Amino acid sequence: MTTATMTTATMTTATIGAPPTVAPLAIPRGGPQTLLRLEGAVVLVAALAAYAHLGGGWGHFALLFLVPDLSLLGYLAGPRVGAAVYNTGHSHAVPVTLATIAWLVGSPALLLAALIWIAHIGFDRLLGYGLKYGSGFRDTHLGRIGRDLGVTAPTSAR
Repeated sequence: MTTATMTTATMTTATIGAPPTVAPLAIPRGGPQTLLRLEGAVVLVAALAAYAHLGGGWGHFALLFLVPDLSLLGYLAGPRVGAAVYNTGHSHAVPVTLATIAWLVGSPALLLAALIWIAHIGFDRLLGYGLKYGSGFRDTHLGRIGRDLGVTAPTSAR
C-alpha cells in the first residue's frame, strides 16, 4: 500500500484508507518534571500538616479526599470540556482562593475542606498526574500518562 503524509503537526504518516494515528506529546522527562513532582510532595505534606495542626478529623479527610476527581465526569462531554472541568478541579487557584476566603470570614470547616482539596492536588502531582490538554485525558503538562497503546511515532515520508 502507499502512504501519504498528513499536513497537521499532530498526525503521523498513515496508510491510505487507514485512520491516522496521533503522535505522543514531546514533553521532556527529567529536571522540570521531577521538580514539579517534588513540588507536589511538598504541597501534599504542607496541606497535611496544616490540616493536622487545625485539628481536622481524618475520617472527614478520607471521605473528601477523592471528591476533586468527580471533575472527571466532564469527560462525558468530550475531551475539551473534560480537560477544562478537570483542570478547574485540579489547579490550585480555586482551593487557595477558597482557603483565603475561609480564613478571612473565620470558617474553619471551609478552610479544612480547602486543605483537603490542596492535598489532593499535591498527591496527584506527586504521582505524575498533571493538568490536562484538550487533546485527551492522557496528555498532561507533566507528560503523557498511561501506556501508549496503538500510538506510533512519526515516520518520514518516502
